[in-house]
Amino acid sequence: MTPRKLRIVADENIPALEALFADIGEIKTYPGRHITHSDLVKADVLLVRSITQVTAELVANTPMQFVGTATIGTDHIDEAALKALGIGFSSAPGCNADAVVEYVLSCLLHLAAEQSFSLHEKTIGIIGVGQVGGRLASRLRALGLSPLLSDPPRQKREEGETFVSLDELLASSDIICCHTPLTQTGDDPTWHLLNEQTLQRIRAGSILLNAGRGPVIDQQALLARMKGANDLTLVLDVWEHEPVVLADLAAYVRIATPHIAGYSLDGKIRGTWMLRNALANALGFSPPLPLEHYLPVADARELKLEAQADVLLPVRLLYDPYRDDRALRQTLLLETAEQAIAFDQLRKLYPVRREFSTLTLVVSSPVQATYLESLGFRVALE
Repeated sequence: MTPRKLRIVADENIPALEALFADIGEIKTYPGRHITHSDLVKADVLLVRSITQVTAELVANTPMQFVGTATIGTDHIDEAALKALGIGFSSAPGCNADAVVEYVLSCLLHLAAEQSFSLHEKTIGIIGVGQVGGRLASRLRALGLSPLLSDPPRQKREEGETFVSLDELLASSDIICCHTPLTQTGDDPTWHLLNEQTLQRIRAGSILLNAGRGPVIDQQALLARMKGANDLTLVLDVWEHEPVVLADLAAYVRIATPHIAGYSLDGKIRGTWMLRNALANALGFSPPLPLEHYLPVADARELKLEAQADVLLPVRLLYDPYRDDRALRQTLLLETAEQAIAFDQLRKLYPVRREFSTLTLVVSSPVQATYLESLGFRVALE
């Protein structure tokens, strides 16, 4: 017997909702930060992204059967409450990990060009080696680099991978990339992992990049270091009190963006597709078509590069972090309430961004081909 049509409430920023869910449900969308209990009193399914706080109070006394978040992170979801209420749950692990990795690579390659260094001259440390950190490590290794990895939970349960302590990573790295989830309990909490003490262990002249969760860094402690020494290059995509950005800190940040590191169209649609699969398994609906059916054709599909072409040419064609930096900075002179609204609008109206794998680069040099392929592009030798 075919299940009845579902009543679905969703964050308005989730793409491909109609394409993936209209056959099984009636969809109502709301701003993710403002979904309330009253919106759910007749809902069977709730689909969110990272800004909706899904608590027991939000979903209790509703007919809710399933909650899904189209994101890797789940710190905004009270999973224990959902389990206690008998509500199914799924996240979308890895859905936008490649997009975040490409944000990181784009930022680092831009900084390398600005500061006249090669990534091969630098020691790169990755804090948090999950979906994003692990894929970043893999691409860096493909490029011939040997990143330092710090991930205490993984270190405790795994053998084979080599990890270092946070202290060793901070003291030894020229570039530090934060990709941890946000946790405040347990043996290895990440809230304010980088605080007044640990921040002082970072060497002067280092690059500190956070594309994980804002509160992993104590922003007041980071501001104090920058006011005192101004000796780090900062790349921040996430902020401790989003959607409000600390303008005093942003003034010291080289690349400041509004929590969009994972905002590729491919990653977002992949997240929606993963939730459709999870819901089908949970509630007995037929699965969707393969992901490729829902991804639009990229505007730029092939580019021929001369042997001497700068690697930033194809990188910038698909993603220029300074576009997002400029857009965010235009909001920082607004009053706090207006700034918060503008922050969410930048995310809601985010322009189409495609992943490196959607672009085929035609090159004549095998060395050039290997490097570009390691970054994540498709490559064809002519």
